[in-house]
Amino acid sequence: DFNSFVTRTNTCGELRSAHVGQEVTLYGWIQYQRQGLFLILRDFQGLTQIVIPQDEAHSHVKKLLSSAPVESVVRVTGTVSPRPPGQENPKMPTGDIEVKAETAEILNSSKKLPFEIKDFVKKSEALRMQYRYLDLRSFQLQHNLRLRSQVVMRMREFLCNLHGFVDVETPTLFKRTPGGAKEFLVPSREAGKFYSLPQSPQQFKQLLMVGGLDRYFQVARCYRDEGSRPDRQPEFTQIDIEMSFVDQAGIQGLVEGLLQYSWPEERGSITTPFPSMTYEEALADYGTDKPDTRFGMKIVDLSDLLGRWNIQFVQNALSYPHGAVRAICIPQGVRYLKNKDLQSLKESAKSQFNQEIVEIICRPDGSLKSLLTKFLGEKQQSELIQVLNMQVDDVVLLAAGEHKQVCSALGSLRLGSADLLEAAGLVLRDPAAFHFLWVVDFPLFLPKEENSTELESAHHPFTAPHPSDAHLLYSDPTKVRSQHYDLVLNGCEVGGGSIRIHSAELQRFVLEKVLKEDSEVLSHLLQALEFGAPPHGGIALGLDRLISLMVDAPSIRDVIAFPKSFRGRDLMGNAPDYVTPEELEPYHIQVSWPLEEKEAKQN
Repeated sequence: DFNSFVTRTNTCGELRSAHVGQEVTLYGWIQYQRQGLFLILRDFQGLTQIVIPQDEAHSHVKKLLSSAPVESVVRVTGTVSPRPPGQENPKMPTGDIEVKAETAEILNSSKKLPFEIKDFVKKSEALRMQYRYLDLRSFQLQHNLRLRSQVVMRMREFLCNLHGFVDVETPTLFKRTPGGAKEFLVPSREAGKFYSLPQSPQQFKQLLMVGGLDRYFQVARCYRDEGSRPDRQPEFTQIDIEMSFVDQAGIQGLVEGLLQYSWPEERGSITTPFPSMTYEEALADYGTDKPDTRFGMKIVDLSDLLGRWNIQFVQNALSYPHGAVRAICIPQGVRYLKNKDLQSLKESAKSQFNQEIVEIICRPDGSLKSLLTKFLGEKQQSELIQVLNMQVDDVVLLAAGEHKQVCSALGSLRLGSADLLEAAGLVLRDPAAFHFLWVVDFPLFLPKEENSTELESAHHPFTAPHPSDAHLLYSDPTKVRSQHYDLVLNGCEVGGGSIRIHSAELQRFVLEKVLKEDSEVLSHLLQALEFGAPPHGGIALGLDRLISLMVDAPSIRDVIAFPKSFRGRDLMGNAPDYVTPEELEPYHIQVSWPLEEKEAKQN
């Protein structure tokens, strides 16, 4: 009941023909006013047309409503009437009625706004951030935030009421965790000692399992100091889940049920169970560990076929360990892509992946146009066309080199060419389709980028090894698969989790011997695992990303009430901000200013 506890009788979005003859009191913002005859009143639920009285007896009401600036907040009392024949508005839910104003009050007059409160009016991102409280008045943001609230409520029902989960709040002030993303530091009054804002409640949820809570969840605020990363936020929300005595299939079944239960009706239904593929399959077929399976254009393995033919660059590539020849076929590429598009795709492969690309075009007569054709006879060209399933006007992009590099480059080109095809009018990805996918069997460790002889956790150091590979941990840790699983939706990672290490001995070995980390930082967790820790596992769903995909928002900032900018700044409140030396004194901190900033502050 939207009208409980308040002094209005109805919202601006609920009046219909059934209300004709009723006296109503509405509150809202003036969307626009026309020639002193009527105005449109808006609130969170919709719009209602208010007829401004023209008779002498109501002249003060006419004067009040005719002169009120747009976006002023008003109270209007009047009678619901049917609109005159021919003046109904079928595009408006309240379009069959209007309210004839009898009394009105301006509750707060508005200054001229920096932009119009209309979804179709283009506004710069910076302006929207600066005046976020005004941007929130738009129907799109109102819809997004209300849908988010409903989804979270349904998730709570499913987890707590149907499956006995306990909602536990975990600390925000903690200590530094080894590995993973950079953490925000918070100074304490003890000299040289800092708290850290957790990038997830990972350790706490594991400790709750040691404490016997059995099944935990939280709508958790998390923090990562990742700097300027597109479509990321320094603070974000995840649906955090942990269970005792569970395996990978149990967590996956829980999440599928949770999403099916909380999925909004307006977005159609989702089918469970979700399909699953291994990390190796995802990389080989899609060139990424988060494949968008709404469209084809899979990567095709040409190593065996081209390896039989005497093509020098192919032979060179295949002579190396993990050498591969792969390709993608762009449907109707000749028709939809310009030469400059193909050039830009090839240049991006070179600049991002150091990968050369050879293009092959299928001409109208069925012959191939490519640098490659001088090495191929008619029969070989025919075989190539067959393996790639090429049609007239298709364009193939071929790469030869190290397997992972080749697949990653082609995976990027697959997405880039899909964007170009859709920009040219070919629909490949249905925006109303939701393709969920589990990706499993990730490597447990990866070589560090800065030093390939050292290892780091592919996800985090608490992930358990795959039971079949546990023996390799002591002889060849690079070959160990993990019990980690990612949930992917339309090519975006929306969740990740794992079965955890519950043996103190194994956890200590991974930290000290494999990762070469100082286990003292995690002494509390290692000690807890020695006191009868149950087998446990869990997952975290990225709520912001999930909701943004649900509503097809261009950015996660469109589903967060007060997001930070691309550079992690709050443009509305101007945060972060300077503090005085006096305020820093209790924390034993002095700021060492770069010279140019020091001069700027002095000026």
